[in-house]
Amino acid sequence: MLDSSPWWRSAVIYQVYPRSFADGDGDGIGDVAGIRSRLDHLAALGVDAIWFSPWYPSPMADAGYDVADHRDIDPVFGTLAEVEALITEAHALGVRTIVDVVPNHCSEAHPWFRAALTGGPDAPERELFWFRPGRGPDGDLPPTDWTGEFGGPTWTRTTDPDGTPGDWYLHLFAPQQPDFNWDHPQVRAEFEDILRFWFDRGVDGIRIDSAGLLVKDGTLPEVHPDRPHPFHDRDGVHDIYRAWRRIADSYPGGRALVGEVWLPDRQRFANYLRPDELHTAFNFDFLGCAWDAAALRESIDGTLGAHAPVDAPATWVLSNHDVTRHVTRYGRADTRFSFAAKREGIPTDLELGTRRARAAALLSLALPGAAYVYQGEELGLWEVEDIPHALRQDPMWERSGRVDPGRDGCRVPLPWQGDAPPFGFSPDGAAAVPWLPQPTDWKDRTVRAQTGDPHSMLELYRAALALRRVESALGDGTLTWLPASPRVLAFAREPGFACLVNLGAEAVALPAYDRVLLASGPLHDDRLPPDTAVWLRTRPT
Repeated sequence: MLDSSPWWRSAVIYQVYPRSFADGDGDGIGDVAGIRSRLDHLAALGVDAIWFSPWYPSPMADAGYDVADHRDIDPVFGTLAEVEALITEAHALGVRTIVDVVPNHCSEAHPWFRAALTGGPDAPERELFWFRPGRGPDGDLPPTDWTGEFGGPTWTRTTDPDGTPGDWYLHLFAPQQPDFNWDHPQVRAEFEDILRFWFDRGVDGIRIDSAGLLVKDGTLPEVHPDRPHPFHDRDGVHDIYRAWRRIADSYPGGRALVGEVWLPDRQRFANYLRPDELHTAFNFDFLGCAWDAAALRESIDGTLGAHAPVDAPATWVLSNHDVTRHVTRYGRADTRFSFAAKREGIPTDLELGTRRARAAALLSLALPGAAYVYQGEELGLWEVEDIPHALRQDPMWERSGRVDPGRDGCRVPLPWQGDAPPFGFSPDGAAAVPWLPQPTDWKDRTVRAQTGDPHSMLELYRAALALRRVESALGDGTLTWLPASPRVLAFAREPGFACLVNLGAEAVALPAYDRVLLASGPLHDDRLPPDTAVWLRTRPT
């Protein structure tokens, strides 16, 4: 049975990207049937909750983040009845569920947007979006020169029913993703009803996509460094989340709101986590941080310092469906992540990256708060960087002028078993190949190959999550930094727990301890090798 405690403060949450998790019907695309067939893997891993990326009806212009209907399931993934069964089955295993909601925009196939186009300039549905006349004598120029979140323009011109050029509509992402007008009460009421729809079906949380983008400056000013941004982190967004929090709090069992908030300003970030707004938000500062002791310590201190005044738990994230997998990032000369720096052909040492990823797993799981695990992270999967250009599907690839390789490399279907693709992703004998090609080298990274191998990434994660469940020092709480060399992160969690991570080039001596609980790699004569982490039992202070 699941209790009503604030589980989100300490939870380990596993992200499922449905298209790539497991294929139940053999069409080469992951689906709900595949997820249900692999729930035992997640229960054995020891996660507390599963976050599902969008599975709604969608033309898939942006891998499902162009939603046509938040109250149904795309047939490629299954049915709403199957999702309801999945929620029930997960709960029976003691695992909570979180669904993705995309409130900033919808699909061009959404009924509201179709009506806005077919109804012409006077269609009332146009008020639900951002339709505006163009600039210039003939309206040939877009209303603003804003740059989109995927790069490129943010306005597309329509054609009126009589065939003449019409108004422009706003899309901060792809043209197939028109932005909602959150100044309109009907938009607000619609999404409040969507929240109730999913809470009524038993989900435990809502992950909010692009949470800081909903509110726009209706005067449409250009972006200027000395003025508030016209669509990033507008103050009015907080009223929306206060209303959502009231809805979440009206349900029993502890329902959580999780925000995707990309903000460099930690104080502005913390505003989303005030007691009457979101419960948690993703910590992208930590995700993008270099494999460097000083940088990581600053990120950890800054994160905990920003969360403390609003009494919100921090979250620790290493990878997700949008970023280069950290096994790859940590094997590069520049170990940071940024969208601007994503390019093809960057040299990578996967052995080094894997060793650091093992240490990073123990670091992130030992820090105060909640942790996220992106599917395949527990298998030590790397970014697939040699996907043929003709098979790439992420719009970032084309919209960046084929400069940004896109996000397909972290979305390749998982390997479950066997020595060759599809590695058990699809049923035996399936005619269709996986929607993105899997590397043949993943034969040593399958779930079956790693199960029972004490040196595997999978068994490291299983051991760490098992310890996290029984160690009262782990999860929510505080930490105390311990004396250490500048290249070592060392901290205590009470009662009686210490974590050390050596990011330097030389082995370092361990402090006094009672016993080793878990290490990311072999220890040598009570010395911690480079790029290695250890959990120690210590005497409580």
